Amino acid sequence: MDWKALVGANIRKLRVRRKLSQEQLAHDSEIDLTYLGGIERGKRNPSLLVLVRIADQLGVHPTKLLAD
Repeated sequence: MDWKALVGANIRKLRVRRKLSQEQLAHDSEIDLTYLGGIERGKRNPSLLVLVRIADQLGVHPTKLLAD
């Protein structure tokens, strides 16, 4: 299983569902926009702290980002 792709797809799905732009989510999560884009494309390997910050802004528990 490609975990980076799974996490990225889940972040993108939740972001779109909440009607947030990548720019807004990156800003609110205090990460760089290009870094968030890389995460969503499954190209970057975010730290646990980054995943927690993103999950917080998406209003979900961090485990939701790992759900298959």
